[in-house]
Amino acid sequence: MQLTTDIGPRTIFLDSHAHLDDTDFDADRAAVIERARAAGLRYIMVAGGGTGPDRLDSPLAIAESYDWIYASVGVHPHEAQHFTDSLAEKILQLGRHPKVLAVGEIGLDYYYDYSPRDVQRQVLIRQMELARELMLPIMIHCRDAWTDLREVVDTHWKAAGLGGILHCFTGNEDDARAFLDWGFMISFAGNLTFKKAENLREVAPLIPLDHLLTETDSPYLAPIPYRGKRNEPAYVRGVVQELARLRNLPEEELALQVLKNFEKFFNQT
Repeated sequence: MQLTTDIGPRTIFLDSHAHLDDTDFDADRAAVIERARAAGLRYIMVAGGGTGPDRLDSPLAIAESYDWIYASVGVHPHEAQHFTDSLAEKILQLGRHPKVLAVGEIGLDYYYDYSPRDVQRQVLIRQMELARELMLPIMIHCRDAWTDLREVVDTHWKAAGLGGILHCFTGNEDDARAFLDWGFMISFAGNLTFKKAENLREVAPLIPLDHLLTETDSPYLAPIPYRGKRNEPAYVRGVVQELARLRNLPEEELALQVLKNFEKFFNQT
């Protein structure tokens, strides 16, 4: 797929994961998107799954309205217990749309355990099968489940050769290296700037520059100095600034590299 790249020379930032379909944006969604554009964002990917399986198409509805916004589609691990064959068919239907770039966010979440862990695993594997049928990469959510996630990806996804994105990365160096070997991009969010996130700040400089992505996970995880407020795509610059500081690179150079990574990854998919 050829991404839109003619938005202008000032647009150098990327938000690879934002829940713009969340109800927190119902009152001012258009204004939030306008602020993102004004802040220099070239791409936003509206991540699927955040608003529940009944609204699988809501990210795509936003993406269809803006030529520089894209979407993913999938059932979040929190909702895995509600996965059905009809949802699988819906994912296949939506996944064939040219504005859908990935299947996700899918994965494992053992922190909240809103769905039983065995069900989360089964649904993750099923959605990997759908992604393979669609020839799309996957967008992974993982919290406190890295050992199981690595086993599932190694067994059920690695051979697909389609890779994916580790969204809001919270793993360690070993996790990162395993997924890099499997063709994944590593995406960092606003929690990279949090006071207690020293573990992330130790890993971030070790990720190859050509495998880095940035995101907000809006409306969650607003970076310092916005922490505690509703997050939005315009704030992704805070993530870029922190990554640039950690890598000892100029902000613009880091931002342009991330943009290039996103375009290359999806243009080759």
